Amino acid sequence: MTALPTPTGGSRREWLLTDRPQSRRQARLGQAYRTWLAFRGNWLAMLGLGIVLALIFLAIFADVIAPYHPTIGGDLRTERLLPPSWEHWMGTDGQARDILSRIIYGARLTLLVVTLVALIATPIGLLVGTVAGYFGGWVDTILMRITDIFLAFPRLILALAFVAALGPGIENAIIAIAITSWPPYARLARAETLTIRDQDYIAATRLQGAGSARIIWKHVVPLCMSSVIIRVTLDMAGIILTAAGLGFLGLGAQPPQPEWGAMIADGRRFIIDQWWVATMPGLAIFTVSLAFNLLGDGLRDVLDPKARK
Repeated sequence: MTALPTPTGGSRREWLLTDRPQSRRQARLGQAYRTWLAFRGNWLAMLGLGIVLALIFLAIFADVIAPYHPTIGGDLRTERLLPPSWEHWMGTDGQARDILSRIIYGARLTLLVVTLVALIATPIGLLVGTVAGYFGGWVDTILMRITDIFLAFPRLILALAFVAALGPGIENAIIAIAITSWPPYARLARAETLTIRDQDYIAATRLQGAGSARIIWKHVVPLCMSSVIIRVTLDMAGIILTAAGLGFLGLGAQPPQPEWGAMIADGRRFIIDQWWVATMPGLAIFTVSLAFNLLGDGLRDVLDPKARK
């Protein structure tokens, strides 16, 4: 059977928005296009998406965009703690390093942290939540009590405990944040699974001989993904703040790496007279955290089936 050709020109929009798709591919593309149209109508979500894309752009092209080296400073006698100017847009720090360049390079560390934490914590939370919700009984009890233990402690305090055990460093900070980030995803996935496991199509799949692992992977996990993606996006701000907190305390990225939390810690000595040293990385953390919150709110509006009219 040959696939239907995709139309070009003015008919492509009608082809995507048709109420009677002729193939599974057309139905999927049409649903994705409707989701994008709904998301595009939310200007706050688009603002958040724009800031996140700008963060990714800065992280990729930091070597080209940054005007100065992020770790090598200038003359300590004449270029130390300079205020914002045309030569140094965000001023310089106590080591005569350009703050703007360090913030641009710090975008790489921020993006690295949020990406790796999401890639580590999300599968763990999905696995724990779907298995607990699908099997129930003693499996559910054991897994949820373990989850409750992690949820009983504030995330930053628990991350501090793990970093103290693993040792300071950006790699250990990522592991510690990931370990403390998966419980909310497990709770959410379990709640979604409890509403899915008794559906007729799950019973029909089970009667056809599908095993539990296949049902969870092929049918339960995909239906939980939209809610988990929304929660992960909304949690990005918390991940950034936790990473910055660890960096501020000297347990995250180590000097001279341009990590935003460590930059704030370095600038607190000059907060009265040279306010820009700590304020500029703080504004970067605030802007990126706000962007992820706006993006998460927009994704919730278009992906959450409960919010659809």
